[in-house]
Amino acid sequence: MKKVTMGGWLMVGIWSLVAYLMWRAMNWVWFRPKKLEKYLREQGFCGNPYRILMGDMKDSNSMERLAHSSPLPLGSDILPRMMPFAHHTVKKYGKKCFTWHGPYPNVIVMEPETLREILSRHEVFPKPKIGSHNHVFISGLLDHQGLKWSKHRTILNPSFRIDNLKNILPAFNTSCKEMLEEWETLLPETRDSVELDSWPYCLGLSKRMLSRAAFGDRYKDGIKIFETQQEQIDLGLQAIRSVYIPGSRFLPTKFNKRLRGTEREMRAMFKAMIEAKEMEINRGGTVKNGDLLCSMLTSNSKLIKEQGPESGLTIDDLIDDCKAFYLAGQNVTASLLVWSLVSLSQYPDWQEKARAEVFQVFGKNEPDFEGLSHLKTISMILHEVLRLYSPAYFTCRITEQELKLERFSLPAGVVVTIPMLLVHHDPDLWGNDVKEFKPERFANGVASATKGRLSFLPFSSGPRTCIGQNFSMLEAKLFVAEVLQRFRLELSPSYTHAPLPAATTFPQHGAHIIIRKI
Repeated sequence: MKKVTMGGWLMVGIWSLVAYLMWRAMNWVWFRPKKLEKYLREQGFCGNPYRILMGDMKDSNSMERLAHSSPLPLGSDILPRMMPFAHHTVKKYGKKCFTWHGPYPNVIVMEPETLREILSRHEVFPKPKIGSHNHVFISGLLDHQGLKWSKHRTILNPSFRIDNLKNILPAFNTSCKEMLEEWETLLPETRDSVELDSWPYCLGLSKRMLSRAAFGDRYKDGIKIFETQQEQIDLGLQAIRSVYIPGSRFLPTKFNKRLRGTEREMRAMFKAMIEAKEMEINRGGTVKNGDLLCSMLTSNSKLIKEQGPESGLTIDDLIDDCKAFYLAGQNVTASLLVWSLVSLSQYPDWQEKARAEVFQVFGKNEPDFEGLSHLKTISMILHEVLRLYSPAYFTCRITEQELKLERFSLPAGVVVTIPMLLVHHDPDLWGNDVKEFKPERFANGVASATKGRLSFLPFSSGPRTCIGQNFSMLEAKLFVAEVLQRFRLELSPSYTHAPLPAATTFPQHGAHIIIRKI
């Protein structure tokens, strides 16, 4: 028998490793996707056949570029522009369908009972971590699962309770006044109206309101973080539109270096602010103006004292949570504010109804917390804006094991896409007037408008409903009330209707309105 040398064994090992890696690669790009596709089709799902590596991404990106290249007529269906490929797939294959993000199948779910089942079982439907740049959009409370999520939610909950929101209202009010005073300076005595692009103002206002609410007297430092975060968001959106190759984030590319750089810069700024607040609290300082960061740190410190160090959050945990509510808080609020202005400008009858309500409740006095809770017409308007222009237009979950639902089963490794915007615009759920702006839908509340079905979820639903929902709605109510106390709004002839899917639903070409002093 021929003796195998050490070199021979080495070559055998190398070729075995090569064969293993080749199998892994082929399984990733072909065998596994085809196996998942077969499973989904057996469950009654329809979609395009899997195409190696790219899946539907080439078609999806091409459709998006075309959709975003031209604006829409005012009042037309925004779905073909906001979610062109998902909308096309649902029209082609029906609501029980799937798409391909590279080699990963995405099952689209729109049926209310299935949505309720998925969103209520968050422990078995976690958020996916597919992609090398997942941390750009999902971190902190948004990212955690199981006991870690429960721990973070418990510590953060007090910061977003009604009693703390009352303390934060003056911070919102100061920011609103600053912006409206800017608008008043644009109206000299010789002119009764002026045109402006309201989008930069809404974006700036949401930054100031969130920074003041989050960091109190250090809000100017908080505003600086937004610039770095926006650069990180832009880089993250580029990454989403490309095929994810495992391990690619470790390559020393210019893109990866800059993305890591923005992350370092943001974390350093958050860390400095957290440490400064901790020093203030340790010196016996009070929770000035009830800002969110002080509230978070106080809640965390209390839990550590009662249950020990392991029960609390580390500084890295706190940074992740700050980053999460900074991302969600700024973008969701800015989107809600700007589409509220557009809608009020577009529908003067509803603008007058809302203004009459504001003067009935407040007169010309500064809006207060209790009065804001009685603005029924404005609440109806905001809910309809959230339905038509949902800031969060989709969310995703993933199956980590085979799961049996009431109506079908899903294999492990499937991304479940919940397209909130498609659900909000579904005539089967909302009626044939689904494309129309009709705040009266919500005259008797959300439950009545939805007939008890889970068909309205701008802040998601279930145990993981957005923790900042009341925070954002309070900002929007105050903003609309103060605008209507001072100005009448009209859409400018130069307004271009072009909702854009970015971090949230943005106006691609701004939101040009005409303001008239009351």
